[in-house]
Amino acid sequence: MYDPLRAKARLLTYVSLAFLLGLGIASGLGWTAPGYAMPTISEAPQVSPEAVRPALDLSEAFINVSNVVTPAVVRIEVVRARGGGNGAQGVPEQFRRFFDIPEGQDLPPQRSGGSGFIISEDGYVLTNDHVVSGADEISVTTPDRRTYSAELIGADPTTDVAVIRILAPDEVFPTLSFGDSQELMVGEWILAVGNPGFGGSGTQLDYTVTAGIVSAKGRSLQLLSQELARNPDFRPADAGFAIEDFIQTDAVINPGNSGGPMVNLRGQVVGINSAIASQTGFYQGYGFAIPINLARRVMEDLIEYGAVRRPWMGIQMVNIQPEDAEYYGLPEVQGALIQDVTSGSPAEDAGVERADVIVALDGQPVTTSGNLQNRVAQLRPGDQITITVYRDKAPRDITIRLGQAPINQAPVEQPRVAETRTEEKLGIEVAPLDSELADRFNQPEAEGIVITDIRAGGPANRRGIFTGERILEVDGQPIESEADLQAALDAVEPGQVVSLLLMPPGGGSRIVNVRVPGS
Repeated sequence: MYDPLRAKARLLTYVSLAFLLGLGIASGLGWTAPGYAMPTISEAPQVSPEAVRPALDLSEAFINVSNVVTPAVVRIEVVRARGGGNGAQGVPEQFRRFFDIPEGQDLPPQRSGGSGFIISEDGYVLTNDHVVSGADEISVTTPDRRTYSAELIGADPTTDVAVIRILAPDEVFPTLSFGDSQELMVGEWILAVGNPGFGGSGTQLDYTVTAGIVSAKGRSLQLLSQELARNPDFRPADAGFAIEDFIQTDAVINPGNSGGPMVNLRGQVVGINSAIASQTGFYQGYGFAIPINLARRVMEDLIEYGAVRRPWMGIQMVNIQPEDAEYYGLPEVQGALIQDVTSGSPAEDAGVERADVIVALDGQPVTTSGNLQNRVAQLRPGDQITITVYRDKAPRDITIRLGQAPINQAPVEQPRVAETRTEEKLGIEVAPLDSELADRFNQPEAEGIVITDIRAGGPANRRGIFTGERILEVDGQPIESEADLQAALDAVEPGQVVSLLLMPPGGGSRIVNVRVPGS
């Protein structure tokens, strides 16, 4: 006989057992772990803007200056041929087997670069001499990532200043304005701007902006004179014409910044960053820049004459030390002590003597020998100057008409503007995809064209194209041979974008759009 109370009791028993069983299973699976409420996260400022207003204003100034300056800062890339033999960039024949270089075969071209900044709308660019010296080819990448060929206008190793010109007569470029490096004050804020370009594996490093203060002025490091002494195009005596009157800063200056502008908070160029002015070429806690007043004077000569016409007094000098100041009766420990006077020089003709101490130039104090060199270098041969010297512990004025420095620099050779195929401009080398290359690059079929090499820093490398990729199409046209590739790329104008359909190793496909460098 059916008992409803007993049936209800059995049902409750079954439900309880099922609940306990489920609870045990859930506990074993971790489903019953305790839950936590999402914490409330505050985004309210913890310090009022008024309390940090000066710092916020300075930050805003850095942003504004960066926005104004960076459009005119360019990446410079150079190619230097590297021959065999015992040249500075070659490998001696007896060591070639260690580098797998056959006898008589030249090394592959050396590629390097740095920064520069545009100074005129028609494409003149100011940079370091060490960035472009010895270049066989020069190219410039502008802020909109267009690449153009460039020509060397002139270079001056004695100041590490060079001028190049972008070969794009129909373009109008953004420019920077010049400030007055003489007016710079120690402790003044500056920005060092560079365009390093690209790191390993095509890493994009378009711009770097670093901030710092002017730590010192008139620094002489003797690095340019050492470079000149090693340069076979100069006589040993020419090392004395190196001008080292650097601006020192704690802003980071590395090789990528070298040749870029140092600017004040008004956005005016006050110096050219020079990474060569360190023991390693890399940042060591301080950086150096060439004063823009000096660089501007050098630039004018390079553009007008192709070389620097350096004013010349004809003296050798050193900085004044405390003992010198005491011995010669100087009012301050500053000036330039004359060690020797060149026979037949303007200084000798004017009556300057050994052991004279130059303390002023045209009424303005001379602090160091580098300071005097810098200021004289901003004049022209034929200009007349008045120096104040201490002789017999008394000052006297001497008037000198400057001559022209007899610097024995070899004529500047123009880098060649090479006629290259479009695929070479893109920075790729290709070959027919045979069975050996198909195995090497893990391509599923031995047909068509494969990329066998990528130039570091080239347009293809920048867009992330890799060695071993097969080129399937160019702008929608099938590519089955090198002739197909050449015809397709020749139809693309310099500065235009070409679309490549590629097959990566292992199969599949992807589209990469690359800008062909400007002519």
